[in-house]
Amino acid sequence: MNVRVISGKYGGRVLDAPSRRSTHAMSERARNALFNSLGQEMSGAKVLDAFAGSGSLGIEALSRGAASALFIEKDRVAAKIIQKNVHLLGISEAKVIATTVSNWLDTAEVDEFDVIFADPPYHDTQFSTVSRLLGLLKPGALMVLSHPGKGEVPSKTGVVVVDNRSYGNLNLTLYRRDTV
Repeated sequence: MNVRVISGKYGGRVLDAPSRRSTHAMSERARNALFNSLGQEMSGAKVLDAFAGSGSLGIEALSRGAASALFIEKDRVAAKIIQKNVHLLGISEAKVIATTVSNWLDTAEVDEFDVIFADPPYHDTQFSTVSRLLGLLKPGALMVLSHPGKGEVPSKTGVVVVDNRSYGNLNLTLYRRDTV
């Protein structure tokens, strides 16, 4: 399977992606709409691509001006494909970690991010882990959660839902951390 970088520095480049059995890549249409709505959020941003899958969200962010991206992906094959894509594009501002997001949160010295993309598996949304990710947002920072259906989504004091969008069976909930 292949995924295309839509715009920016790497626009038009085709990335390898893991099989659809292990990941669910966001459609090009939904990714384009999302990144167009984010506008200048990417400029100089420190990005976390949690549940990275193909890495298309983090790579698109880097293509559109993010300063760095950290990819967390538990599937070792998918993590190797992300690493290969990062290498082929000559991206030095990326780091790929092959572990679960929960393990990474438990064991790593985690930092705060300007933008977090959380795209957990649809069969296991791991909202308790996603809720922990909300705590990694810098003041004023943004998190994009990709999830199926329009049911309950995680919440956290000091973080507000600023937008909800639907693209077929894909729903995006955008959160912003208070600046206080």
